Amino acid sequence: MLAEFGTEHYLLLGSLVILAGILAGKVGYKFGIPGLLLFLFTGMIFGSSGLGIKFDDAGVAQFTGMVALSVILFSGGMDTKIREIRPVLREGVTLSTLGVILTTLSTGLFVYLLSYYDLSPVHISLPAALLLAALMSSTDSASVFAILRSQKMHLKENLKPALELESGSNDPMAYMLTLALIQYIGMGQADIAVIAGELLLQFALGCVLGYIFGKISVFLLNRINIENDMIYPIILLCLVFVTFSLSSLFGGNGYLTIYIAGIVVGNSRLVHKKSIITFFDGITWLVQIILFILLGLLVNPSEMLPIAGFALATALFLIFVGRPLSVLISLLPFRKLSFRGRIYLSWVGLRGAVPIIFATYPILMNIPEAKILFNVVFFITIVSLLIQGSTVSSAARWLGLAIPSSAEGNLFGVEIPEETGTTMEERIVTEEMISAGDRLMDIDLDEKELVILISRHGSYRVPKGPMHLQEGDILLIVSEQDRRTTDKIAMQQYPLSQKTHTLSYRGKKIMTLFRRQLNRLKKHSD
Repeated sequence: MLAEFGTEHYLLLGSLVILAGILAGKVGYKFGIPGLLLFLFTGMIFGSSGLGIKFDDAGVAQFTGMVALSVILFSGGMDTKIREIRPVLREGVTLSTLGVILTTLSTGLFVYLLSYYDLSPVHISLPAALLLAALMSSTDSASVFAILRSQKMHLKENLKPALELESGSNDPMAYMLTLALIQYIGMGQADIAVIAGELLLQFALGCVLGYIFGKISVFLLNRINIENDMIYPIILLCLVFVTFSLSSLFGGNGYLTIYIAGIVVGNSRLVHKKSIITFFDGITWLVQIILFILLGLLVNPSEMLPIAGFALATALFLIFVGRPLSVLISLLPFRKLSFRGRIYLSWVGLRGAVPIIFATYPILMNIPEAKILFNVVFFITIVSLLIQGSTVSSAARWLGLAIPSSAEGNLFGVEIPEETGTTMEERIVTEEMISAGDRLMDIDLDEKELVILISRHGSYRVPKGPMHLQEGDILLIVSEQDRRTTDKIAMQQYPLSQKTHTLSYRGKKIMTLFRRQLNRLKKHSD
């Protein structure tokens, strides 16, 4: 029947499936169930064993996963602050390299021994067992980024940046191990020295090219002069795909390159940064939803039933033995991290889209029993998201590592464009502040600070010098940053002949912004 459908039918069906996944995610969030898991289930419900949508093209799923992971990793890199990951850089890199290898070895050996039992539904060789373990060896950046940010988790001991750094940078090692084992199984041999050399080359080129392309992206965005602000995120999205493609063509690891480039862009001064971040937040959620639903459509639930016991035993070993063992051994040289912090890192080793996408490689390369490996990986991913994903916040609280989440944004809902060179903060009027006089002109402010709005009992007032303040009033204050850096960025975007023109532009931009905001607040109050 699907063959008789036209383009509009597929568009309608695809939109309904995505909407169903979003609604399922909203319902699941109330019960602590990860939305990504429900997106997988949505795909399975609409699939061939459910409502009858037949999708079995592993190549399309792999291409979609490549595009989606490029966006996810770049967006995750933009949200990664260098000042936060610097204290845990060594720990994160060690987990993303040595940790992946140890997870592969321990889990692969367990799978091989488990397949020896006569009652086991799966009987595979040692290389195939190691391949299965390699597919599951990396923590999934999509799952980690999505769950930590959707639950607004704040953790002690720099655990959040450590988890994000590990999940964003361990895919290259898992990817190389997967390709090496596929090569060995397919050809019966593999040159360890050649594989090690390729791995080092991919890591080195990935880091170097990521830094270079990140700097190029920042330079182009700050120099190009386009009146429409919303064009900038589209330009950056194109640069993301250019970066990934060129890195792969040059022999680097595209995923690592994208993540490094995202870190460079996110930690640089950038015009229209707020619009860019908002755009990438939205498109990241879109590609995640599409990717997980598509992967759900790809699997046939009836094929997972015969291997359910085998896959469950492997998942439990990976969660309770393989992952903790690799984390504890990898972090032995590092003394600053507490034991409970190591336990939490061991527990939040989520599996998600990346292992499933990697599991399509054996299928496309016609590796024996590739379909069995895919079904096992899919089953383990579901177990991981269900057990680990739903306990991210509760485990942090149980271990005493959770920090109360602070409110995001500000009461006034105003954002300052970064190119204006100003920062903004809210300050509550205290009794001490008005002890020398309660007029606005009497309070002690820095010479670079300016009050631009005042909130009192839910209403907003335009600040004037003689205005009398009350305890509990909230002042919205902007302050000027280093003028030289500000002028440089402003001149790049709006090349003018004199610095006074640049400063005039900055002042006009700020005043226009707040006039619009004040009008919006007045309408809302009315």
